[in-house]
Parts: sequence; C-alpha cells; structure tokens
Amino acid sequence: MTEQPPANAPSEHPFDQLVELMKTLRSEQGCAWDRAQSLQSLKSYAIEELYEVLDAIDQGIPSKHREELGDLLLQVVFQSQIQAEDGAFDIYDVCRGISDKMLRRHPHVFGDVVVSSAAEAHASWEKIKAKERAARAQSDEGFDSVLSGVPRAMPSLLRALRLAEKAATVGFDWKNGDQVFAKVREELAELEEAMAGGDRHEIKHELGDLLMSLANLGRHLDVEPEEALRTANDRFTRRFVHLETRVFEEGHDITAMTLEQLEQRWQEAKRALADSEV
Repeated sequence: MTEQPPANAPSEHPFDQLVELMKTLRSEQGCAWDRAQSLQSLKSYAIEELYEVLDAIDQGIPSKHREELGDLLLQVVFQSQIQAEDGAFDIYDVCRGISDKMLRRHPHVFGDVVVSSAAEAHASWEKIKAKERAARAQSDEGFDSVLSGVPRAMPSLLRALRLAEKAATVGFDWKNGDQVFAKVREELAELEEAMAGGDRHEIKHELGDLLMSLANLGRHLDVEPEEALRTANDRFTRRFVHLETRVFEEGHDITAMTLEQLEQRWQEAKRALADSEV
C-alpha cells in the first residue's frame, strides 16, 4: 500500500512553488513592478543579494543566512523567468545544465577516475574545463580563453585573484611566495618612481600593478585577499567608531583636533579593542 502524504503537506515542491509564484508575478494579473523589470535592471539587485549572503555568513546566524539565500535564489528564478518569456531557456534548463556540468566535471565521484587529494580533484576539474574550451574552439563558438570565465564586473581585487588562478592552471605562475614578494617590492619601487615623476596615468598604472601583485601574494600565502581586505575594513570601522565615540564623550569637536590628538585616540582604540580582534 502506498503511503499517503500528510494532510497538511504542500501540493508541490517548494522550488516549483517559487517558480510558479514568479510566473504569476510576471503575468498580466501579477505585479506591475515585477513586470517592469528587465535583465539589466536586475543586475544591481543580484549583486546586492549576493553581498547580503556574505554578510549573513559572517554574522553566523543560520536563520539570516537561510533568508538571504532565498533572496538570492529569487534573483536566479526571476532572471530565468524573463528568459523563458523570450523563449531562450527556463529555470529547469538552468538546473539541468549545472547538474550535467557537475556530473561531467566529477569523474572521480561519478566515474572511474581516481584522485587522492583536493588538489588532484581540482587539477582534474581544470583539465576537463580545458578540453571543453578546446571543443568550443573547434565549434561555431570560437576560441575560449582560459581567462574567459572571470567576469569583468567582479570586484577588482577578487578578479585579480581569479585571473592569477586561471593563468596558473597553464603554468603561468611564480614558484613560491618569496618570488611574489620580490615582485611586490619591484612594483612598489615602480610606483614610488611614478609618484616622483608626477604622471597621473603612470601612477594609476603602477598602483594597479602593485595591487594585482598583492592579490597574487595572498594566493601564494593561502589568504583570500578580498576577505583580508574586508576584515581590515571592518577592523578600521570598529576602531574609528570607537575613536569618534570617545571624542564625543569627552566633549571635543573632532574636526578641530590635530592629527597627533587623533592618532593618540586611534592607539587607544586599538588597545581597547585588541581582545575582540584576535
């Protein structure tokens, strides 16, 4: 005898419910705002929702993380519905596509390839991607660079890291962190020289090279540069707010204080917050 679902069980899968909900919102009987959106207008919302997911992870609150993942998922369903209305693809094509890709790129899980470490698994993944690029190059799609999967819209520091990672898969890389550190020193000297020359274009050029070298150094040190900078930003924010609060409590006008006075408060803030920043 087939077991019957509980009386209060949903009539369809929650994912399907979300897909149907979006179809309704985009219909003539739906929401005027949702109908007015386009792929271009949704770009900023997708970025915003992704950053809110990252914030929720850092907060360590599962319920908040669940909520923000839902908001991000909605953006995927939203964009897929717009494409479905144009006859391009629907959300189920998206699901099938990524499932097929995962099956194809994990032969060590779903096939007979044997790997003994995460590094070997990653190397296998990159080899399969290289074969896929070569196949596309022989098709109507044309040449596909090893760097083509790194979006230009990505935050620049993170993009620098991903570009370096991609280039490293074909052997274009330093051997160790010491070599990268030497490159950082070289780029710093070139920036100093550009500053002395006063050419704004050259200064911008050399500063960019220095930042990219630092991103590469983070990769060799196994430190995510975007995360390192994010935590540094948070640390600066906590210390500066502490400084501001102290100045306010003392009845001073922060804009009238000297740099030496502010530096003193800054050092006090560092000491006061030291235990919480470990």
